[in-house]
Amino acid sequence: MPTTTPTKIPPWYKQFWPWFLLGLLFSSIIVSTTFAVVSIKSSDGMVVQEDYYEHGKAINMVIAKQVRARELNLSASLRLDPLTSDIVVDLAGDTRPEKLYLQLIFPTENDRDQSFVLEHVRDGRYITQGPDNLRYRWYLQLQPDQQDSDWRLTGEATFPSENSIALLPGGRTESE
Repeated sequence: MPTTTPTKIPPWYKQFWPWFLLGLLFSSIIVSTTFAVVSIKSSDGMVVQEDYYEHGKAINMVIAKQVRARELNLSASLRLDPLTSDIVVDLAGDTRPEKLYLQLIFPTENDRDQSFVLEHVRDGRYITQGPDNLRYRWYLQLQPDQQDSDWRLTGEATFPSENSIALLPGGRTESE
């Protein structure tokens, strides 16, 4: 009867599979630690880190400004001239301030927000020089004072746009 010699099994540390499984474990630990460090060190600019009660009171003031604009029968039509980049606003309603303040608010990056001062030229028409090559979606806010205003008109637009954008109380938007 032939005798078979037993095969010699090498120790665990000389085999492939334990090191492969340990490699997967250690690589997942390194990747998750890296993501944790990045998430802790970087801040999200869109998250409000202030007092939530104060933020809630500010929302009530915004609603009051929009109600006041509705009481004054205010609405505006905004147009961006593609050739000259002029921003033209035609304001309809019971008030005609000498200047209007327009804010273009980018939805996701607050460092891209832009503010403009529009000068009254005639019969409710306001004009200012706008940015060249304005693109993407923006939220629009129009008000008579930069800080403490009585009323506010709001809207939303995607540029470039050939149509005029309606700014209305309460955030409703329409294109003409």
